[in-house]
Amino acid sequence: MPRIDLDRLPATNATGYPEPFARDVAGRWYRRLAPATGLKDFGASHVTLKPGAWSSQRHWHEDEDELVVMISGEAVLVDDHGETVLRAGDVAAFPKGDGNGHCLRNDSHADCVFVAIGQATTKLCHYSDIDMRWTGERYIHRDGTPY
Repeated sequence: MPRIDLDRLPATNATGYPEPFARDVAGRWYRRLAPATGLKDFGASHVTLKPGAWSSQRHWHEDEDELVVMISGEAVLVDDHGETVLRAGDVAAFPKGDGNGHCLRNDSHADCVFVAIGQATTKLCHYSDIDMRWTGERYIHRDGTPY
């Protein structure tokens, strides 16, 4: 089944973020492509950001490269260098361990759609603007105490 029928994959806006950080991603809807297609060596998600939604909290990974391919609409890439508008056809890459916290934010009045590609499972993730880290199993404060 090389062609993926997106309409057959369930979309979810689930997040493991603790409050109040979950609110920013409430308008993020995604479909996990890898599990539905049998891919095992990397993860991929088809993501729709509703107006006002963020892709994530601004973050960077110690052990995961990420690639984003914009399909439609526009989003603002927010990273350590400032803000850059991404439109359909644009590609953004985030090398593991670079420390450049990033996220996409939909500031427009229409949905934007992109594909995000990375590891099948995320291990060590740092959140640049908030007191939170991901250990691969749970969210913790920077001092190591759990949420």
